[in-house]
Amino acid sequence: MFEALDNPVFLAMYVVANTVGLVLLTAAVRRPHAARWMLILLFAWAGWTNYSTAVNDPEAYLEYADLTWSKTYRDIILGPFAEHIGRYVGLVALCQLLIAGSLLLKGFVMQVGCWGGIVFLLSITPFGIGSGFPCTLVMALALFLTMRKERRHWPWPVERILPVATAGEPGSTEG
Repeated sequence: MFEALDNPVFLAMYVVANTVGLVLLTAAVRRPHAARWMLILLFAWAGWTNYSTAVNDPEAYLEYADLTWSKTYRDIILGPFAEHIGRYVGLVALCQLLIAGSLLLKGFVMQVGCWGGIVFLLSITPFGIGSGFPCTLVMALALFLTMRKERRHWPWPVERILPVATAGEPGSTEG
């Protein structure tokens, strides 16, 4: 599994992925709003990249069979997955884009998207080096912390865009 790190391209991608994971975790703790925007960009980029690769070079995903430490994942990749790569990866890309979209909202929809992202990140962990392990675990934790701190807020200043009168203000209909 770790033999893949002998390849300078895999090593560079591995270092970048884990650095991004640590930056996301640090931001989730110190600046959750910034972490939220980073996660939006990350999931949107991943969705676009996966869709583009599935359309243009679907066989590239078969390389992950050599990188996983899970025999079950290897068997799935070389079996049913290999027969319908475009469908599977297209669905993954759609889910990643939905996760990014949910992070643009707040409340229940944002939480559902975050839980979907957490489940996704945990489920790709057995891909090992191919998923940048352990960055998927770190990113799942960053997503959880961001969800807890940001779920009641819009990711942009809605009040400046759509002014909402509160109780006690002139012109308010409440109270």
